Amino acid sequence: MQKRDYYEILGVSRTASQDEIKKSYRKLALQYHPDKNPNNPDAEKKFKECAEAYEVLRDADKRARYDRFGHEGMRSSDFGGFRDVDDIFSAFGDIFGGGFGGSIFEEVFTGGRSRSGRARSYTGTAGSDLKIKLKLSLEEVAKGAKKNLKIKKHVSCSTCSGTGAGSSDGYRRCEYCNGSGEIRQVSRSVFGQFVNITPCSNCGGSGKILSIPCKSCDGEGRKQSNETIEVTIPAGVSEGQYLTLRNQGNAGRRDGPAGDLIVVIEEEHHDSFIRKGDDIIYDLLVSYPVAVMGGDVEVPTLNGRVRMKIDPGTPSGRILRMRGKGIQHLNGGGSGDQLVRINVWVPKKVTAKEKELIRELEKYQNIHPKESDQSENKSFFEKIKDVFN
Repeated sequence: MQKRDYYEILGVSRTASQDEIKKSYRKLALQYHPDKNPNNPDAEKKFKECAEAYEVLRDADKRARYDRFGHEGMRSSDFGGFRDVDDIFSAFGDIFGGGFGGSIFEEVFTGGRSRSGRARSYTGTAGSDLKIKLKLSLEEVAKGAKKNLKIKKHVSCSTCSGTGAGSSDGYRRCEYCNGSGEIRQVSRSVFGQFVNITPCSNCGGSGKILSIPCKSCDGEGRKQSNETIEVTIPAGVSEGQYLTLRNQGNAGRRDGPAGDLIVVIEEEHHDSFIRKGDDIIYDLLVSYPVAVMGGDVEVPTLNGRVRMKIDPGTPSGRILRMRGKGIQHLNGGGSGDQLVRINVWVPKKVTAKEKELIRELEKYQNIHPKESDQSENKSFFEKIKDVFN
């Protein structure tokens, strides 16, 4: 099913300011909030849909990429990775802040009750992100590729399922916060009574204290391991672009959420082609007879060798364009071209017979350039400069 346009989802124009986007998302998130629409899958779906749209449009780089390439340009990018509703609260909860402890979500939908008791399912800290560089050949860039990445990272301990506990009763309730994971401080002023809620520093906000650590991971809930991860690279990527694989980074400590794996693209040098945007340039050597009289030559491309016609009288430096033989556009809408730059080959060594033939040719008037040819040549090279600028 085709995804809806992000601007349409948030009900804003494509020229909307960041403030307009933020206000619209806040309004829609309150409208479709799960606490306000219990047991309503459609409302939850729209809630997540709005969050995905906001995550892209609030970021200048992601928004620019989306404006240019649409949803195809966001493929495998760092967006839309929410596992559940609480992931959205974690990512964007700041725009709902009420300013007096707790959020608008808590005030409007839960009567001031904190979500932390039901939202926090882990007891530890989040894992760190990993960043690796991935070299791609020009052929892989042109068509896209699947790669198996071998990385060393922290993974969840299989013995304790990542909890860090050595038994089912390996955690005890935190005595400091009585298992709530939060500390409430009540203050009074002339404006009334306010409640400030902060995570419990004793248990880190989990409400639990580890009492029986897992022997296999020493209570960490994770171990180091060599892992192989498959990544799909879309066609048309460029040097310096990156893909973010959600939750493929280091596992969190004691059941904390995993970090992300960031794959930075590097392009390998190619012996035959030069890349310019989505076009590729190839320098073709042709003999003097072919340049003068024309003929068919064989030219390598990213998809194999093809035959190409050289017209009679083709000068050195002329650019011939092969449509659609370049790199596939990142948004999937066609491909660039292959530009073939003609170079007339001059041999360094010739036999006595060949020298004799060349001296014979030199006697003919058409072999020598005329003054009018010089001005025509200048005009031609001005056109070539336009191709590469």
